[in-house]
Amino acid sequence: MKKLESSLTNMVVVLVAVAVITGGLLAWVNNFTAEPIRVQKELVLAEGIKSVMGVDDITVTEKDTITENVDGKDCEFVLHKVSDATGKFIGAAVESSSMGFGGDLKLLVGFDAEGKVLGYTVLQHSETPGLGAKADKWFQKDGKGNIIGRDLSDGKPLVVDKDGGDVDAITASTITTRAFLKAVNQAYAVYAGQDADASSGASKRAHSGEE
Repeated sequence: MKKLESSLTNMVVVLVAVAVITGGLLAWVNNFTAEPIRVQKELVLAEGIKSVMGVDDITVTEKDTITENVDGKDCEFVLHKVSDATGKFIGAAVESSSMGFGGDLKLLVGFDAEGKVLGYTVLQHSETPGLGAKADKWFQKDGKGNIIGRDLSDGKPLVVDKDGGDVDAITASTITTRAFLKAVNQAYAVYAGQDADASSGASKRAHSGEE
């Protein structure tokens, strides 16, 4: 058998073949894992909705994706309207995000029918471990910056104490605290059908309803 000559052409052919095979394998792996990942995300979200609403036996009756112009940038919020076992509307869980110290801070916030904060969970963050990362517990009912039970229907947004508000900032993480409270305030504004961009008043809405 004749030995394959070492040439630029042969090297290019080999590299292209390797790239094609590698690309095919990656596509296959991605296709194989995409569905399990999607299902897992849905399960995590479903458990998160139960957690922030404080009720296990609930039904998401409507899912609405809303785009708001916040600080000159289009931001997407997802509103999950919830009913109890009897079919009574009890509030909604809202996916909201804002820019923290290290990157996007994404929350799921639960509100009752009157506009009170029922609970929240951090879906994603890039904050400093041990500092900004404390947001998952700091604002809970037993945390120093407790916001659970706060009624936002009075038109007064949640504001950190250093900015004249009454919510204690996470120790050495005022930026993260501001971002967290902004995400909660935006979530309520979307839930209440108000303008999520409180600073500029600019708002562009696009709804994509799903049952």
